[in-house]
Amino acid sequence: MTKQKNRGKEASDDLIFGNAVEQTKIKNAVADLSYLLTKGYPEKSTLELVGNRYRLTARQQRAVMGMSASDQQVEFRKLHQISSNQLKGKELIIDGFNVLIILESLLSEAYIFKGKDGFYRDLSSVYGTYKKVQQTSTAIDLIKDFYLENEILKIHWIFDKPVSNSGRLKKIIEEIAASDNLNWTVELDNNPDKKIAESTTVACSSDAWILDRVEMNFNLVEYVLLKHNLKVTALHF
Repeated sequence: MTKQKNRGKEASDDLIFGNAVEQTKIKNAVADLSYLLTKGYPEKSTLELVGNRYRLTARQQRAVMGMSASDQQVEFRKLHQISSNQLKGKELIIDGFNVLIILESLLSEAYIFKGKDGFYRDLSSVYGTYKKVQQTSTAIDLIKDFYLENEILKIHWIFDKPVSNSGRLKKIIEEIAASDNLNWTVELDNNPDKKIAESTTVACSSDAWILDRVEMNFNLVEYVLLKHNLKVTALHF
């Protein structure tokens, strides 16, 4: 598997996310988009409208979309969220690329974005190919620590089968599980979002489509961030 240095910032990120003027624009855009979504306006055209109003770049618009949610979505996601003290003895299903890449981004000090629902999201994408980075092993170790600390019964990892290198990542995680005697399984699936959404186990993902459908969710990235007091470059409103 090709390994790149990290999943860090793009060259323009400090300019479009790191200064007060741009942050105010993004904050206002999140408020406007969330209000319009609450009123039932369609997501795609409304994001374009709000993006044009505040003259947001495509990358800023992606961040705004990740942080925004209707009141109904926030309420549903919170209603179905469980806390860490409810995890003992439970099985979890992890949206593999979603969780792993956010943790890699966080550890790389890239910008991540805390949504109105409390879940963190990033701007990375596998684009059909996953590339291991320097922070991948640390990210997996953080999840292993979480698993042990909370006496989780079992973790079921699920990854997008069509993504290049998913098979190699599956093998890496299976080897770690076997070496450390972890009750983990790893599966490749052509439609992991649907499989997670239909699962009756606790789901770990920040994917909005999944969060709007699962019976139970757990905010794994926030737990890891707070538990280990990780340095984070985050925008949250």
